Amino acid sequence: MKTECCFFCNMAFFYEFMPVEEYGKPGPRTIGLDKVEIGKNYALVISTNGGLWRYLLGDTVQFTSLYPFRIKVSGRIKHFMNAFGEEVIVDNSDKAIAVAAGKTNSIVNDYTAAPVYFSDNSNGAHEWLIEFEKEPGNIQQFAYELDCALKAVNSDYEAKRHKDIALRMPVVRSIHKGIFTEWLRRKGSLGGQHKIPRLSNDRKIIEEIKAFI
Repeated sequence: MKTECCFFCNMAFFYEFMPVEEYGKPGPRTIGLDKVEIGKNYALVISTNGGLWRYLLGDTVQFTSLYPFRIKVSGRIKHFMNAFGEEVIVDNSDKAIAVAAGKTNSIVNDYTAAPVYFSDNSNGAHEWLIEFEKEPGNIQQFAYELDCALKAVNSDYEAKRHKDIALRMPVVRSIHKGIFTEWLRRKGSLGGQHKIPRLSNDRKIIEEIKAFI
């Protein structure tokens, strides 16, 4: 299915683009079409003559062309990790998980990830809870391949991982089959419209799941 779409600007809509690192800040910065960049993730904000005023759609978009303007939906604004300026979105993590699974001969059913914050003893990291259908022979090898794949698809992540200055190696934990489903069931969220949030920019969800385990 084609995911790119041509971006029309003459349909009584006013578009603003919020860099994802601005999300959650008081008075977040937005930019117009004259300042957008190809490949960067933006939250889409719209105003219309029908009454919407600076409405945050919830989707993140990337520009694939500037002449003409073309965009693709890259994820959801709530499903990302940017605690250290790494700007990891679900599109990045899905691709990296697939690469790591392929290189370790494993099969991933589902996953969720969240930041591990700086402490007095260590720098930051990403913690991943992964439910495998087929486990890798070596979980550390899986973490290494995941890390390499994320570096390959996300230059911001690669920069933050340089010499472990901002981010150290990802922490990958394998969990038993059915944990995610049971967690959703106990929250009353089991069903086709409810899925495990794959990425979070805080630790609320991952700590709930770990406590449940």
